[in-house]
Amino acid sequence: MNLLSPIESLKAPAALDGRAGSNRAPASKQKQIAADNDAAAIQAWLREFHDSPQTLRNYRKEAERLLLWSLIEQEKPLSSLTREDMTAYQCFLADPQPAARWCGPRTSRDSADWRPFQGPLSENSRAQALSILGALFSFLVETGYLAGNPIGLIRKRLKAKDTNAKVERFFEQALWTLICDYIEALPRNTTSENRYYERIRYLISLFYLTGARINEVATHQMNSFHHRRGQWWWQVLGKGNKRQSIPVNQAMLKALIRYRRHYGLSDLPTPSDETPLFMNLRGNKPVAANRIHHMIKALFSDIADHIAEEHPHYADKLRQASAHWLRHTSITHQTDAGIDLRFIQRNARHSSVDTTTLYQHTEDDHWHRSMQVHTLFEET
Repeated sequence: MNLLSPIESLKAPAALDGRAGSNRAPASKQKQIAADNDAAAIQAWLREFHDSPQTLRNYRKEAERLLLWSLIEQEKPLSSLTREDMTAYQCFLADPQPAARWCGPRTSRDSADWRPFQGPLSENSRAQALSILGALFSFLVETGYLAGNPIGLIRKRLKAKDTNAKVERFFEQALWTLICDYIEALPRNTTSENRYYERIRYLISLFYLTGARINEVATHQMNSFHHRRGQWWWQVLGKGNKRQSIPVNQAMLKALIRYRRHYGLSDLPTPSDETPLFMNLRGNKPVAANRIHHMIKALFSDIADHIAEEHPHYADKLRQASAHWLRHTSITHQTDAGIDLRFIQRNARHSSVDTTTLYQHTEDDHWHRSMQVHTLFEET
């Protein structure tokens, strides 16, 4: 039986599905979830993050990896894992072997070539993976599914986060210019070509000029833009159900007006305008987050093909990128522009300014330029 498959299609044998796991909570303990096997318990946990697609994908990836490793390498259900097992899993993350079984190129989840890993995880990625799994086990203990958390003690020994770490998943200004130039050069000779141009132009503007998350774009309505004291704001209900108003600058306002005119709407929304923030082709329904994700991925792939010969490094970067990179790019470019860090923190809706400082790269740029005077041999 092939157990190496995504969690949604996984069929574990009865002896390994977790119904009789050695770490299951006693029957006398009241369960808060209906799950009676490990895969179902993980799915119950993942449903807690249905309103945050990016978090959901990351958490599913780590839970799925551990579940498959437990079944295949340890030949035991996830609900029988011990602290010793989790120590072994830490080592496995640093070098998933056999590589032919566990590692492969990025592909769709329904492909026969799908694998849980692309290769070994870095130290920071391993720490993040164990932190996510610790949250999973805590949930399963708190809901009465498991008796104990086998990763609880290990997490205390993880290396502290690198205070010099920087956000790397963003587009530097030169690549961003290439992206914008490509969009502006899109053909508009037919109705369908013009429709694609207007929709993708607005979508990129919305991500970049507001720093929005993909689920926010998919779920908000036009009346989330509101007028107050002579100024326009975007009121967003974001991660953790936190509500925040973001300033709408003139560039975003012009993009919004242009998009609404394309659909035959009034220039600006009223408080009662429940039109989706990003509409389907007919303009009567919102576009799902997953569809937006694929639209952005397809755009980046097209741009990568277009620039590959002249800019192979940028093309490689684009092929790895997702819609969330647009949020990172927005925040990074705000710091590059010298906007007050307090305002950027509020724009990004970061709970801590420490998170916002991870987007500051100007000092690194200055550091790099200053080292150019340190030379050796003269070119002849």
